[in-house]
Amino acid sequence: MTSEQPDQSSPPSSAHSVMEPIESAPPEVKRLITRVLRAENDKLHLEKPMGINDDILQIVKEEVQ
Repeated sequence: MTSEQPDQSSPPSSAHSVMEPIESAPPEVKRLITRVLRAENDKLHLEKPMGINDDILQIVKEEVQ
C-alpha cells in the first residue's frame, strides 16, 4: 500500500456510519444500548468507576425479561 492509496480495510469515520447499526436496530435493542450508554456516561466523571459491569448485567437482565 502506498501513501496515495487509502486503507480500504479501515471503517468509514462518518458519524452516520457509526450510528447506523443503532438507528436500524429493533426498538428493544435501541433501548438496551441507550440504557447501557447512559449507565456508562453516569460513571465517566468518577476517578475509579466501580460497578459498571454489574450495572450493565442488571440492564441486560431487565431488558431480556
